[in-house]
Amino acid sequence: MKILANDGISQNGVEILEKAGFETLTTKVAQNQLENFINENQIDGILVRSSTEVRQELIEACPSIKLIGRGGVGMDNIDVQFAEDQGIHVINTPEASSNSVAELVFAHLFGMARFLHQSNREMPLEGDSRFKELKKMYGNGIELRGKTLGIIGFGRIGKETAKIALGIGMNVIASDPVVQSSVITLDFFNGQKISIAIDTISKQEVLKEADFITIHTPSQNKYLIDESDIEMMKNNVGIINTSRGSVLNEVALVNAIEQGKVIFAGLDVFEKEPTPEIQLLMNPELSLTPHIGAATKEAQERIGAELALQIVQLLS
Repeated sequence: MKILANDGISQNGVEILEKAGFETLTTKVAQNQLENFINENQIDGILVRSSTEVRQELIEACPSIKLIGRGGVGMDNIDVQFAEDQGIHVINTPEASSNSVAELVFAHLFGMARFLHQSNREMPLEGDSRFKELKKMYGNGIELRGKTLGIIGFGRIGKETAKIALGIGMNVIASDPVVQSSVITLDFFNGQKISIAIDTISKQEVLKEADFITIHTPSQNKYLIDESDIEMMKNNVGIINTSRGSVLNEVALVNAIEQGKVIFAGLDVFEKEPTPEIQLLMNPELSLTPHIGAATKEAQERIGAELALQIVQLLS
């Protein structure tokens, strides 16, 4: 059987598949050439991340496909229900990248709280001529310890984010339409553990009480955070979005930053990927990354292994 890992797969994933007798192709095929490539090579399974779409038209045109795999959590680039209705296995890796995304949340938070996203731009250019001035500009950062982190979406990634927040002494509040309560267990290097129960509250309560807000929800049909939601937030709030660009109104966010309501924001995802709005790219109050939440070496190895093992189990 042939597996096309169109957005790549880790070497350990390739080795698991090849050991089980699967031929793994890692050639990157352009979206508009996928149909021909799959049919010419009689591909049995296609693995994607966020850049390749597997829509109904492609599925209908490629009868050899028996499995579609998504490296990561979100499945909004796959027509899952249609695929499953055709008897095709649709799999993902919901746990493999949770810690990587959570750590990126805090990379943004720590960086913005101490102006690293701005200082790293200015110091190479003017550190030798404006050192004292820059020191004064960036010398009034804030500490995260003791602050309240509001988590919107308390699934796997939200819970991993809570672990880090609790570990550095933050108060954690969360909202989720499904999860009512969860026990967060912190595992330390020496084997000790601490468990803390968190009861979820309404989104409105989170918006009103949090010093920083981080979003961890699937793609939405409408904005989860819009202008009216930002108005509920505290003054000088910080916002992080590592979920999907569609959940946050970017125009409302920029306006809130310009008005001083939002002190800073960290964005790993954008409404218009892969061409984010120039107003975002040039805004000095934004910390920006190019959708790399799950892109750590460790996460990719976990993702590759998890996908490969599921494929072997389902198609062998």
